[in-house]
Amino acid sequence: MTTASARTAALRTGTVYAVLFAISAVHLLNDTMQAVVSALFPVFQDSLRLTYGQMGWIAFTLNMTSSVMQPVVGYFSDKRPMPWMLPVGMGLSLAGMAGLAFAPGFFYVLLAVVFIGLGSAVFHPEGSRVVYFAAGGRRGLAQSIYQVGGNAGSSLAPLMTIFIFLPLGQPGAIWGTLLAAAAIAILLRVVPWYKTQLERHGKPVKKAKAAGTAVAAPAKGRSVIAFAMTILVLLVFARSWYVSGISSFYNFFAEETYGLSVRAAQVPIFLFMAAGVLGTFFGGVLADRFGRKRMIVFSIGGAAPFALLLPHVALGWVYPISLALGFILMSGFSVSVVYAQELIPNNVGMASGLITGLAFGMGALGAIVLGNLAEAWGLPKVMTYSSVLPLIGLLAMLLPPDRREAA
Repeated sequence: MTTASARTAALRTGTVYAVLFAISAVHLLNDTMQAVVSALFPVFQDSLRLTYGQMGWIAFTLNMTSSVMQPVVGYFSDKRPMPWMLPVGMGLSLAGMAGLAFAPGFFYVLLAVVFIGLGSAVFHPEGSRVVYFAAGGRRGLAQSIYQVGGNAGSSLAPLMTIFIFLPLGQPGAIWGTLLAAAAIAILLRVVPWYKTQLERHGKPVKKAKAAGTAVAAPAKGRSVIAFAMTILVLLVFARSWYVSGISSFYNFFAEETYGLSVRAAQVPIFLFMAAGVLGTFFGGVLADRFGRKRMIVFSIGGAAPFALLLPHVALGWVYPISLALGFILMSGFSVSVVYAQELIPNNVGMASGLITGLAFGMGALGAIVLGNLAEAWGLPKVMTYSSVLPLIGLLAMLLPPDRREAA
């Protein structure tokens, strides 16, 4: 099948929007439960007397548990997909949310976030495969719809701090169990469709081969694929390290630098994350039109000037810069996942796990490093030094071109 005819065949394949929106809603609920952890940081600082370093360890434990396990789960589910694991994963998260509400100390909080992390690790590879089946010929758009759900859930952390946890305190986390219950209810409707697709098409690789979706034209040898995947992991590492610094510690920086209240200091973080939701969606749409590599280069490299400015501007400029930074930085997030999936279409689950899982787990090291450096050097210096991380995005220019760019 020629490239043109393969592309036409892919475009004729219907996109199942009902399933995409359902799995995106579950992604929102899953990542909202993860966001509860960072949303509780100001509360933990008061109720449990946690230090910046301990909060860094909490973020690290959550991200490492949810991330390192993702490529492992993805590897095995590529060989034998497990639809029933979707609701089971949400059950683990439900247990973790209940644990957070009543944790009496630091180590109990760590145990609770392990359950939340494991639930997320189980959900993501299988969720990505559901998206792969439902995407049809609009792979970038489908992945964006899915990732928008997750990013929207993450962006709710500042609002939860303001409206739930500051008024209710740590016990307010019990409401998070309702999120897990809602996710399980939705997944019980998605799982039968997913099973039908597996029976009809087998592994998603068969569909990928039929549609001719290999993304990187020059990437025919293992060495080229390995090089491209290494670059992708480095890019996502830099992005996630920087986002970890903003989401975990920028509110404390804003309180210290601008004299903002706890509630007011959440606003720039919310703007950053909310703009990231929009960036995630439009990045996928634009990548379908202009190419994956171009969007990846634009998203991380284009965010660098705004990241460098953010720690040094007056308060009035913080809000528009936070919006622009979040939008541009996250516009390449879903694109990176699709690029990786199409580089190794035989291992969709593992590719998704590497980009959305392991790379974010390595980025979670930033939470520990930044937390401990903040205690040693102070937050202003840490925010300034971490602002150079998006410059690593220039490595994206070394990626092989995708089909659209090579045509």
